[in-house]
Amino acid sequence: MLFGRKKKNPIKIADKGVAEWKYATCGYCSVGCAIEVGVNKDGEPVTTRGVGSADVNRGKLCIKGLTEAQIFKASGRGAEPRVRSKIFEDWQETSWDTALDKTAEEFKRIQAKYGRDSVAVVSTGQIFTEEFYTLGKLVRGVIGTNNYDGNTTLCMASAVSGYKRSFGSDGPPGCYGDFEHTDCLLAFGSNLTEQHPIIYWRLKEALEKRKFPVIVVDPRVTMFAQFADMHLPITPGTDLVLLNALAHVILDEGLQDEEYIKRSCNGYEDFKELVAQYDPVTASKICGIDEDTIRNVARLYANAGAAMSIWTMGINQSTHGSDGVCAINNLNLITGNIGKPGGTSLSITGQCNAMGTREWSSCSGLPGYRALENPAHREEIGKFWGVDPEFFPKKRGLFQTDIFPAIETGQIKALWIIATNPLTSMPNSARIRKTMEKLEFCVVQDSYEDVETAQYAHVYLPASIWAEKTGCFTNTERRVNLTRPIVKPYGNSKPDQWIFNQLAKRWEQGQKMNFPEETSDVFEEMKLLSKGEGRTLDITGMSHEIIEKKRGVQWPMREGDEEGTPRLYTDGVFQFPDGKAKLLSLPYVENNELPDDDYPFWLNSGRVVEHFHTRTRTGKVGNCNKFSPTPYMEMNPDAAEELGIEHMSYVRLVSRRGDAVVMVQLTQRVPYNMVFIPFHFHDCVNRLSLGLLDPHSRQPAFKQCSVRIEYTDQKEAARLNAEMRAF
Repeated sequence: MLFGRKKKNPIKIADKGVAEWKYATCGYCSVGCAIEVGVNKDGEPVTTRGVGSADVNRGKLCIKGLTEAQIFKASGRGAEPRVRSKIFEDWQETSWDTALDKTAEEFKRIQAKYGRDSVAVVSTGQIFTEEFYTLGKLVRGVIGTNNYDGNTTLCMASAVSGYKRSFGSDGPPGCYGDFEHTDCLLAFGSNLTEQHPIIYWRLKEALEKRKFPVIVVDPRVTMFAQFADMHLPITPGTDLVLLNALAHVILDEGLQDEEYIKRSCNGYEDFKELVAQYDPVTASKICGIDEDTIRNVARLYANAGAAMSIWTMGINQSTHGSDGVCAINNLNLITGNIGKPGGTSLSITGQCNAMGTREWSSCSGLPGYRALENPAHREEIGKFWGVDPEFFPKKRGLFQTDIFPAIETGQIKALWIIATNPLTSMPNSARIRKTMEKLEFCVVQDSYEDVETAQYAHVYLPASIWAEKTGCFTNTERRVNLTRPIVKPYGNSKPDQWIFNQLAKRWEQGQKMNFPEETSDVFEEMKLLSKGEGRTLDITGMSHEIIEKKRGVQWPMREGDEEGTPRLYTDGVFQFPDGKAKLLSLPYVENNELPDDDYPFWLNSGRVVEHFHTRTRTGKVGNCNKFSPTPYMEMNPDAAEELGIEHMSYVRLVSRRGDAVVMVQLTQRVPYNMVFIPFHFHDCVNRLSLGLLDPHSRQPAFKQCSVRIEYTDQKEAARLNAEMRAF
């Protein structure tokens, strides 16, 4: 007897008429996938595929990478510069010279009237590293404001701060290859399956070869938590308590690597005294993980031949984010799991070139991990650029999250926003809208003229997207990869490198300095600054040609090296003067907004696999948007039943800062007292979020606040939702 269809239709891949495949690096998240964009006989991009010879993704792509060819001519692309006298007035198309002249004149006027730091620049993690370097040279050496930061403050600042505090320098010490060597994986606040699907695939591939325990710490039953051997549903914001308790058990039971600690660490005695206070019984009452589980996880981790920790925003976006990263580093230091195959603290970065901005943009200092606070660094860069070192500030200026309050109080009068969308991405978005109205001048530089923040701009500069120009990204394992132009820039848009160079010419100082036109020449300039004894960020062995040939190279790759370096600190020597890492004593202080009678639910937020950040791109890609077209909220069915809320109905979420209307999806993935919302949608989760800042990294606590749920008119909610989707 035959069951099913007698004749099955084979899977067919549509022939899209590809005439040529062109190499690039994906422009979405930090995984750093090598892709090829297929163009037809007319030179138009029609599809993409993964590059099999590239070690990062080995031919695989997620839904965003597979549909990336659709963003070249997506709706809303900016084709011409625009100017206007007042916000909300009609735009007037203009020439590049007029737009750039107006921008330079306004910056100069405002600085002359209010001081150099009255102009602020907020950058991104989306442009090329060579462009970041050029922007840093322009801001630090020409415009001269100290209020300059990147939107990576919203996602990776706590990881940066934690690496610097523990190891003496930024830079993830491990790599994706560590999955193939580890004996235990501990993941904090990382829904790897949706946030970074290709890294998840690398993990699954490693597990097919050899089994090891996977432990996921997350308040929500994510897809990754369902896949894990153990899921620890932690109370939001209490990761530091759990980490201190794990260290307590390891030291109490003598499972630490005493030899490694003695050779490579400082602060051990104070650390032991601190974690002694975090016994599993006490810790369990705060973090919500039972004492036996804490002991079991600690033993698994310490007894593993090699153990690694990964994390994303669940750690970083917290008032204790930097401390949480340091506590992860502590865990790996006391067990000797830094710098060896399978043993690492590996932050999983959000944006395609968040590492590039950390390395070369000069946001937090000067290029190549140099510090403004260091006189020798100011002297070195001043001499290299042809700038008086006294022109540089003596310390870092405001972070992005401090720039907006400074606009509010009148300290900052002009703002230049580059490839970022704070109206959607910043916490307490209603307050941000009001703040933006106070600016005397705002310029938005973006590939899309309909980006929400452009509503508050006086000048709009249309920038080319990633594969309309040449340059490098650095991924989350320090791998530098290359993109060359697939097509010419859309309309009259220009590469960011060109825009920065042209703007520099509007200052006398900029005319005296060298601003190379070709990004390959910029890369050669960066190489000269990367050279030096003891420097980890050394790219002297790289070039655009070598990077492309090898399908990506990890730094450091020093002059004469045949390959890049997969791991840092393999010799147990760190970037502090004495060569030792710091074990930091980190007490937990409860400063979160907790659920109460008026606001009884935790609000959690995160990514979904179909979308990227504020949907500026993916919201316009059919196969991304159709699977996740509207704001929604995951809610526990038992809590919904008590409140009389039905699946797929609309509700109003209310916090102490604002409200948002969302569609309800009932699921057991969230606990009884929690709701979850994807953060991608404009006028949604960040109307509610608290945004208290980490004291070290100044990163907002997006994931810890409290809300209540109210019934709303269903027809009116559906209408508002449709309007928002259309916008």
